[in-house]
Amino acid sequence: MDLNYSAEDDEFRREIRDWLESNLVGRFANLKGLGGSGREHEAFEERLEWNRHLAEHGWSCVSWPKEHGGRGLSLLQQVIFHEEYARADAPARVNHFGEELLGPTLIAFGTPEQQARFLPRIVAVEELWCQGYSEPGAGSDLAAVSTKAGLDNGQWVIDGQKVWTSLAHHADWCFVIARTGSGPRKHDGLSYLLVPMNQPGVEIRPILQLTGTSEFNEVFFDGAVTAEDLVVGAPGAGWSVAMGTLGFERGVSTLAQQIAFQRELGAVVDLARSNGTINDPIIQDKLVSAHMGLEMLRLHGLRTLSGEQGIEASITKLLWAPWHRSLGELAMAVAGAAGLTAAEAPYELDALQTLFLFSRADTLYGGSDEIQRNVIAERVLGLPKEARA
Repeated sequence: MDLNYSAEDDEFRREIRDWLESNLVGRFANLKGLGGSGREHEAFEERLEWNRHLAEHGWSCVSWPKEHGGRGLSLLQQVIFHEEYARADAPARVNHFGEELLGPTLIAFGTPEQQARFLPRIVAVEELWCQGYSEPGAGSDLAAVSTKAGLDNGQWVIDGQKVWTSLAHHADWCFVIARTGSGPRKHDGLSYLLVPMNQPGVEIRPILQLTGTSEFNEVFFDGAVTAEDLVVGAPGAGWSVAMGTLGFERGVSTLAQQIAFQRELGAVVDLARSNGTINDPIIQDKLVSAHMGLEMLRLHGLRTLSGEQGIEASITKLLWAPWHRSLGELAMAVAGAAGLTAAEAPYELDALQTLFLFSRADTLYGGSDEIQRNVIAERVLGLPKEARA
């Protein structure tokens, strides 16, 4: 990928930077920095309003082709958009699952009718989505899902349980991997269903986390239904569709994550300066290593940007997850005893405490490190498959 910016790219950067500067004001000014990882509960309705404001001005689904309501930006312009959005400290968007996952999946695999039904509502942020992949017995091993669905009078009837379903309590729809048939391999017979959440057969239970928040949920399907034509791809061929979605999940928008990481590292450095721990040679060494690691993450992300998000996605996950978890540990080392207490009622966690607690899960969610290593070992190095019970 050519990383040299053209005059057109520079002009686009000025356009999005100026727009954000002139729009993150007034009722939106107080939203800056809100809604990051572990803090998705912050000002949700206000951030939803901000997302709709973005959509009204053509800043929703910018990577999508113009014929589907997007801007059709080049890869480099997508990088610029996400970088400038993060640099402006704009609030985390609530439309991630629709815009970055389900929408591109429908563009790639959906029928014209499905595209016409759902894509305009995602662009306008009128319907929110969640992801029904993980189950209590099938976390990183997606092929082991046991949620079942069968046809009955023109409807799919769904029974089963999903877990770690982000923002399910706000979602209007869920894209669900369910077993609708069987075959010689575990991933045979899976289907990719689009299921409405607001119906009697769906129960949502929040999961209380270490951070005290509950953006993750358990979702129970007990005779939940969806229309027969709301299966993406052929029935029983959902595995390839699901893998396509995971590829989109690890695309361009993840580069903005690294700017958020940079802001977090800056906060740790500022704390080290203010409390004097920056004079500790061990802390100094860890801060320098963290900075070097972050630079490596960005360069790796840009290098692999234009390639297929297959094995590269596994490598990227193995790079950023341990780095971010270590940053949380470094934050607490810098904070010292103060990191163990909250200043006053209502005794809420500060930003670095939240960073530490939430980052403990980085090497687990989105495909655990062990699974990513198995993928690389088996598919790239040709090593024998791990023995499974």
